[in-house]
Amino acid sequence: MIALSLAEIAAIIGGELRLVDPDTADTVVDGVVDTDSRTMTEGSIFVAKPGAETDGHRFVGNAVAAGAALAIVEHPVDENVSQIVVADVVAALAALAREVVARVRAAGDLKIVGITGSNGKTTTKNFLARILADEGETVSPINSYNNEVGAPVTMLRVTYGTRYLVSEFGAAAPGSIAHLAGLVEPDVAVVLMVGMAHAGGFGGIEATAKAKSELVAAARPDGTAVLNIDDPRVAAMRELAESRGMSVVGFGQSAAADVRAHDLVVTASGTTCEIEVAGERIPLHLRVLGAHHVNNAMAAIAAAGVLGVPASDAIARLETLDIAERWRMQPMGNDRVRIINDAYNASPDSMAAALRTLAQITGPGERTVAVLGAMSELGETAGEEHDRIGLLAVRLNIQRIVVVGPEARRLYISAIGEGSWDSEAVHFPDQDAAFEYLRTELRDGDRVLVKSSNSVGLRHLGDRLGELFS
Repeated sequence: MIALSLAEIAAIIGGELRLVDPDTADTVVDGVVDTDSRTMTEGSIFVAKPGAETDGHRFVGNAVAAGAALAIVEHPVDENVSQIVVADVVAALAALAREVVARVRAAGDLKIVGITGSNGKTTTKNFLARILADEGETVSPINSYNNEVGAPVTMLRVTYGTRYLVSEFGAAAPGSIAHLAGLVEPDVAVVLMVGMAHAGGFGGIEATAKAKSELVAAARPDGTAVLNIDDPRVAAMRELAESRGMSVVGFGQSAAADVRAHDLVVTASGTTCEIEVAGERIPLHLRVLGAHHVNNAMAAIAAAGVLGVPASDAIARLETLDIAERWRMQPMGNDRVRIINDAYNASPDSMAAALRTLAQITGPGERTVAVLGAMSELGETAGEEHDRIGLLAVRLNIQRIVVVGPEARRLYISAIGEGSWDSEAVHFPDQDAAFEYLRTELRDGDRVLVKSSNSVGLRHLGDRLGELFS
């Protein structure tokens, strides 16, 4: 974070400053700002966020022991550290992030990119951060820091030397993206897709589309919207962008795209294609598995282009990446049994894309094995969407369908109903039971996909399988 005095911070967040020493109001801090006491270092600021399972106020002492110089709290705590008492620490965190980013932007040439979409946010964020890192200091989220806490924590990592801030925005509810993006007013707003992920919390896909459009509405009027024009709901956001005076850059595979992919070929070593920009075709070999990640790559190339990075440079940098991030289409295992651990998250769209990738990269004499868990946050559509994935797995001729957990049982029943009989589809109540089965069932030539929502935790099963066949 930029250097601010304790008194300045209290004024910014509208809190009551309680000093350990009355003469230290002008003490300057510039360390990490976080709700996790384990990340504290000398001069850090600990935000004591109350939670459903624990309360951050209990960990103020740990934060101080690790070097925290200030605690932002909702009530005073009996610890030897200066404190700012506020009514809502999450609101205070947002207010501090807004002010810090505004000061950095006013003082230099900071450019801000916001990314949203039902799928692909984290991958696109990582792609774009890789491209921009060679241009100048770039701040981007750790993992999927895209909520009311993670997004401001990321924003607060900027300094006066930061040239690019790449922010990822998730939507917990209508208005979430408007609030988070409104803190920084991005220069570039990237919308990847509108799918069924989290649709249960929004009341349907049209409401999800409206929530994603909040990013375009919150961006700077002189900025640029980077839109997936292959998705009609995203393409429709062009009207909103242009009504605000924004420029629009489209990416996709249709002829109208400004950044367009041609001739996709998917293999076990990645996806090759040609990226067309301004009439020039540039070869791309993306080592990150899955044809669907070409769209994320195009979004990153388009956003980087808006910021002045030539497409050829962007593509060369993308080709250096092996994986997008841990647990996202992450190759594991060995040449005999290859594991793809893609269980950080799952939605109907990403589940279908991962299954298609598994089918595409499995060669003659090799066997496809899909280890699948539940997709969460689908609301009343959950049963229907699990049915659809079960049907798709069978129609893709996935030879072993291993379903884990009671919440995913309907996927298993659907696969059986579609014709996956005689142990081609099996169901286990938990990861341990599934691991014991797979430990003896997997054989040379198997290509294994592990996929579920994060809350199900199959990523840990994927790690165990990766270690078993390392």
